[in-house]
Amino acid sequence: MQMRRSGAESGAGMWYPAKVTTPPAEPVTIAEAKRQCNVLHDDDDELFASLIAAARDYVEKYCGTPIALQTVEMKCDGFCDMSRLPVAPVSDVEIEYVAPDGTTQTLPDTNYELRADGLEASVVPTYGKTWPAHRTGSRITVTAVVGYEAPPPSVRHAMLLWISDAYEHRENGETPPWTAFDALLVNYRR
Repeated sequence: MQMRRSGAESGAGMWYPAKVTTPPAEPVTIAEAKRQCNVLHDDDDELFASLIAAARDYVEKYCGTPIALQTVEMKCDGFCDMSRLPVAPVSDVEIEYVAPDGTTQTLPDTNYELRADGLEASVVPTYGKTWPAHRTGSRITVTAVVGYEAPPPSVRHAMLLWISDAYEHRENGETPPWTAFDALLVNYRR
């Protein structure tokens, strides 16, 4: 996950790199990958497991968004950074901060609203609420469930194309043209 700097004029801080705390389950099974490649034996099952993980990683980096459901921990300098979360899609968040007295507090979920609008996500105070004061210099921690519970069919298909090409060209390292791959993922890039 990449760091995002906020606008200097707004006095905003920044998001620091997200850390995966609960790794994703792979969205494609070995059986599906073998079927895509017309493989009927079990000799390459370890290779397929590796290719599936590599395909998910590649698609996540290509799209700039997590594909498989996972939990990440993100940190920022101020509540103003919540206007755009650095990772999406997001289905749940928990927010912790250090109060001015030095105690770590969990913000009640009744005080904020997650606006999970596809590839854009933000957290805003609930109507009539404001962000609490936090200790200067401390970071706010957002623990979020990110990714797709069931990745869109075109994303899964792009992964299967990547796996098939990687399996077919594993000996010579030839890079195939990615026209179909690009077309399948264009709507999921952030």
